[in-house]
Amino acid sequence: MNSSELQRICDWLIDGTWAAQEPAVGIADFCERLVAAGLPLWRFGIFIRTLHPEVFGRNFIWRQGQGVEIGAVDFEVLETPQFARSPLRVVFEQGIEVRGRANDPDSKRFPFLGDMHAEGATDYIAVPVPFLDGSIHATSWITQRPDGFSDDDIAAIRALIAPLARISEIISLRRTAEMLLDTYVGNRAGARILGGQIRRGHNDTMQAAIWLSDLRGFTALSDRLPAETVVEILNQYFDCQVAAIRGHGGEVLKFMGDGLLAVFPIDEYVGDAAHVCARVLEAARESRASVEALAFPVGEAVERFRFGVALHVGNILYGNIGGGNRLDFTCIGPAVNLAARLEKITGRLGRTVVASEGFANVCRHDWHQLGEFPIAGFSKAQRVYGLAEEAHVQAG
Repeated sequence: MNSSELQRICDWLIDGTWAAQEPAVGIADFCERLVAAGLPLWRFGIFIRTLHPEVFGRNFIWRQGQGVEIGAVDFEVLETPQFARSPLRVVFEQGIEVRGRANDPDSKRFPFLGDMHAEGATDYIAVPVPFLDGSIHATSWITQRPDGFSDDDIAAIRALIAPLARISEIISLRRTAEMLLDTYVGNRAGARILGGQIRRGHNDTMQAAIWLSDLRGFTALSDRLPAETVVEILNQYFDCQVAAIRGHGGEVLKFMGDGLLAVFPIDEYVGDAAHVCARVLEAARESRASVEALAFPVGEAVERFRFGVALHVGNILYGNIGGGNRLDFTCIGPAVNLAARLEKITGRLGRTVVASEGFANVCRHDWHQLGEFPIAGFSKAQRVYGLAEEAHVQAG
């Protein structure tokens, strides 16, 4: 691989062309350019650690003639025997290169290299990829050429690391921002924030189904159990709802103590309110079953739980609200206020799911009218509906 070809590829990395592509496309392009320039590359991997509460990192593996395979690993991988005896562990923890030739007895300490040699690999090198924040990521380079990588090949690989690190860090930072925004404010709100809706007053009106729920008896629960136990209970309780909400097209906007606010945008379904509300109801049923099945051992006792959820549909104001330099991406409006008021009467009615008249009219179902109730802040009493299947539930 001559110096002019190497420089062209470094320049190509630096000019940002790869960053404008999908990662798999960019990595495949990068590897194919290297092979065309004379690097005897058979397999390439890049392993990027992530700032995510559940995901340790992502890996992108290119094989000649097979394209790029993308994967993700959670933090449990750190406790596995495979990782303990992986050359990448040495790279991550010590920040040094690891070489493994087929005829080198020392490479036998890494079972992965034995697997690669069985597939015809003759030489392997893992090279650290340092980011500007001091974190260490990794690349791996494998050849099947009989005499392995030459000294010039290794020098070329090392020369590629700096531009590769910069472009990888840029892509990683953007993905980290997307993941953190998704984790803390939701995917739709995160996309809007990254799209530039960051100033107070950037708001949109949108029609949505609204979900507002809370845990029955939470105040008493918090009073008699340690705070750490209460947090663990809340996390498991929210797990019972979040998967169902997201699985049916909703977005969780807020956790408020034991309360949860979610919206199911209707505009994204071409205005098909009936379809959206049917999905909301299905999510409510799934959450109900999950909460009913939740059993949390505390000493010799087992805690069981009940919750209430109010469903409504209407127009909301969705966007940035706050003061000074502290903003919140949330939704407000009379429709949200009504859902909050309805949620407060679920326990009084002995129901898990209650719906406004507007929701019940849109979501055709076997609803039972539960009566009209005065709602604080609203001039007229509101008619409330419950599921026929919950008619046997006693108030509690």
